[in-house]
Order: sequence, then C-alpha cells, then structure tokens
Amino acid sequence: MNDAAVFLTQIVDGKMQKVNLCEGCSKEKGVQDPTGFALADLLLGIGAAEEIEKSGSSTRCPVCGFTQADFKKTGRLGCSSCYVAFADGLNSLLKAMHKGTSHVGKLPARAQKTLALSDRMKTLTENLRQAVQEENYETAAALRDEIRQLESQLTESK
Repeated sequence: MNDAAVFLTQIVDGKMQKVNLCEGCSKEKGVQDPTGFALADLLLGIGAAEEIEKSGSSTRCPVCGFTQADFKKTGRLGCSSCYVAFADGLNSLLKAMHKGTSHVGKLPARAQKTLALSDRMKTLTENLRQAVQEENYETAAALRDEIRQLESQLTESK
C-alpha cells in the first residue's frame, strides 16, 4: 500500500466524496496535471466525456472551435459558448454535479432585501398607475400609502 499523494474532494447534494490516490494510481487515472483529466469522470464515475460524445461526434464550438475530443482530453470546455454547443451532453452531467443547470449567483442578505423591496416598489407603482387610469381612486390611495411605507423601508435599509 502506497501513501496518497493526490487528494480530491467533491460535495454532491451535501455529501462529501473524497478520493485519495497514490502517485502511481494518479498517473494511471491521468491526474498528474489538474488540467489533463476529467474530475467528474473520476469522482462520479458517470463518464462525463462520454455524455458529451453522445450529442454527436462532429460537434464543434462555433466561437472557439473546441471539440468533444478536446473536452475529453482536458476535462474542460474552451469558452462560455461551449455550454450551448455541447448542451445535450452537458445537461445530465451538470445536473449530477450541481443543484441545477442555471447559475443564479449569490447576493448578501441585505442586498437581497433591498432588491426585493425595489421589485415590490416597481409592482406597486405599476398597479397605482393602472388604478389611476381606471379611476379606481380607493385602490390608488391604498397603493400610494403602501408605496410610502416601502419608500421609508428602502431609505432605512440604505
């Protein structure tokens, strides 16, 4: 038994998977160069590069010219347009590796609150405009009051 020289960790659905490989095993798996292997293939055992190949062997990214063979060799895509070009094979791979297939980003809690208040303000303003246009003045007055309350909350949060 040899000492581990390469340590890989992946978290999938909140569960951590660790792979510790000795020098010989890492070379056998093609892990000597982090850019020269498909981490998803090693950790998930789902044949990530093979998923890409299923979408058609002649597919080439129209922007960078990257091919499926390039993906299989490097374990990486050439540019952001590759995600569109190889979408068929990537969707199942990304679903297995991440929570979804769309990047939604993150915001600090304070910014999220401000954004939610701003969105609510836009909706109320549009509803107020529509109520005035329809001459529904009671609804318009209630919306005006709610908008004033939201404006004070927005001022406080900034």
